[in-house]
Amino acid sequence: MSGNKKQLNVLVSGGGTGGHIFPALSIANELRRRHPESNILFVGAEGRMEMEKVPAAGYNIVGLPVSGFDRKNLLRNFKVLARLFKSMKLARKVLKDFQPAIAIGVGGYASGPMLKEAQKQGIPTLLQEQNSYAGVTNKLLAAKADCICVAYEGMERFFPKEKIVLTGNPVRRNLLECGATPEQARQAMGVDPNKKTVLIIGGSLGARTINNAIIDGLKKIGEADGVQVIWQTGKFYDQQCREALGASGVANVIQMPFISNMDMAYRAADLVVSRAGASSISELQLLGKAAILVPSPNVAEDHQTKNALALVNRDAAMMVSDADAMANLVDTMLATAVDSARLESLGTNVSKMALRDAAEHIVDEVEKIIGR
Repeated sequence: MSGNKKQLNVLVSGGGTGGHIFPALSIANELRRRHPESNILFVGAEGRMEMEKVPAAGYNIVGLPVSGFDRKNLLRNFKVLARLFKSMKLARKVLKDFQPAIAIGVGGYASGPMLKEAQKQGIPTLLQEQNSYAGVTNKLLAAKADCICVAYEGMERFFPKEKIVLTGNPVRRNLLECGATPEQARQAMGVDPNKKTVLIIGGSLGARTINNAIIDGLKKIGEADGVQVIWQTGKFYDQQCREALGASGVANVIQMPFISNMDMAYRAADLVVSRAGASSISELQLLGKAAILVPSPNVAEDHQTKNALALVNRDAAMMVSDADAMANLVDTMLATAVDSARLESLGTNVSKMALRDAAEHIVDEVEKIIGR
């Protein structure tokens, strides 16, 4: 390919959550690094997070009016179907105007109409599946895909075996390149450099159950000796959590709606409390972090519990179910934070599961397909 400097058009589709957007951007960045002349176009879902995150990263994006199926209220799906037809029509126009050499789908409902349309027109497609339990969109697209990049073993229960390549999930590069010591990172985060540190992250939007469990356990946390907490609550819960923390008078917790320097936050932490989304798990694996996972029950096919169990079964993480979090999370967290041997074994085991250089491996596959 190197001799031929013809414009390389690549379409990347998917989104709906940060978990789909960060891997998509990592793949695009790696493509751009190898092929600076390439033209990369994103296709997302109107009104979702990708519509601001992708342009902020320097890429063009087109929004489709798609939405997910409403599993509880079937009548609402007439609207969903109408949007789907409109999206298919728009997808055809995007393909005609952009003429991509390949379409990459990272899951999420935005990638459905776009990749389906690409497959109909004979454009090669590559799928990236982040979870241990395949998403509906990727399952529907698998039969006609050229390659399916996965992050877990055993995915042939969902996809044709000969198309699967185990690559891992791409994560934000800056997380892996943090040069600070844990003490320096704690100082940067505004906490005591010498205390055991727990980092609580609920994702960009926050996690209600985790936040409520922490509010409920503030007194216990305040009495815990030698432990401190960095608590990222998400913007929705910022005010409620800030007020609860202020009223409690607890001094060993700092709270913020959002953490922009996640590389420092991870480096500062001895223990992480998190939801079990695919991106978070890949980050924990690559950084070798001991974690307590609280899977979100509000996701398709309960895939977060399946993601968490893939780690728990290898003694690479601990799990507290969403239903048990109010009763058990704070006690489990405080007991684990001071148990150095446990922290070390969890960190060692989770780091053995890491699949490194995922974006590079995925782009290798992209190049093979285009080279054919």
